[in-house]
Amino acid sequence: MLVFADPVRAEAPAMLAAVRAAGIRRVVLLSGDRLAIAEAVGRSLGVDAVLAERSPAEKVAAVLREKPAGPVLMLGDGVNDAPALAAADIGVAMGARGTVASAEAADAVVLVDRIDRLAEAMRIARRARGIALQSVGAGIGLSTLGMLAAAAGQLTPVQGAVLQEGIDVAVILNALRVLRG
Repeated sequence: MLVFADPVRAEAPAMLAAVRAAGIRRVVLLSGDRLAIAEAVGRSLGVDAVLAERSPAEKVAAVLREKPAGPVLMLGDGVNDAPALAAADIGVAMGARGTVASAEAADAVVLVDRIDRLAEAMRIARRARGIALQSVGAGIGLSTLGMLAAAAGQLTPVQGAVLQEGIDVAVILNALRVLRG
């Protein structure tokens, strides 16, 4: 007898705990594998639901059914995952072992063969988004104050231009904080 097994990745439980801690409320194991295998894996990982024996079209339908509850992130690596990756709000392909089709359909590609990098990528993305929104808000707010001061006659055109350049530099320097760990 010849038996093949695709073991659960060692870092999967830690990754699921980390994404749940980051605010992911529902985790669904969506697989083309047989139901008994997928359910055993789902139980070992503690996912909220298991959808097994799904074709690519059924995977897309499952992703679309989840969308009313909030943004859907799909993590996949196979050619059968590509349509669902494209249908998800955020498609993440595992690029090291995954197929070209899944990488091209995804919004992001994890280039190392470790799914725990997903939680790290989420942390980085949230931090970058927060800094970007802070920079935009500060830039708009300070520019508006400068325009109001200029409209009230408190700034000459040259002073206004210099002030705007200072605001731009400050906002850019703030945005560069993304580069720090």
